[in-house]
Amino acid sequence: MSKATATSHAFQSFTEFYPYYLGEHQDATCRRLHVCGTLLGFVVALTAIAIGQPAGILLGPLVGYGFAWVGHFFFERNRPATFTHPWWSFRGDMKLLWETLSGQRPF
Repeated sequence: MSKATATSHAFQSFTEFYPYYLGEHQDATCRRLHVCGTLLGFVVALTAIAIGQPAGILLGPLVGYGFAWVGHFFFERNRPATFTHPWWSFRGDMKLLWETLSGQRPF
């Protein structure tokens, strides 16, 4: 599937989407930035909750996606799937994080 076709493709399931997601994250530095950004984003959001600053929760996704987008723009050199498939992309981020932390995918 070409990049143009993939970005406009209406995936029928997450199972169909995830191989495309992984194909957009072939660069190791990009994947590492995703994992670090996702973890740091959770830490920021949970800290905001813990210290009673609910507005700070919004910083979590900004931090997480900031790291991820640096990975895409400077290392992977592609457009993040978040722009065309935001919910499945988020789910892909969670699956990539889990696979990395559980040793199923190399860091």
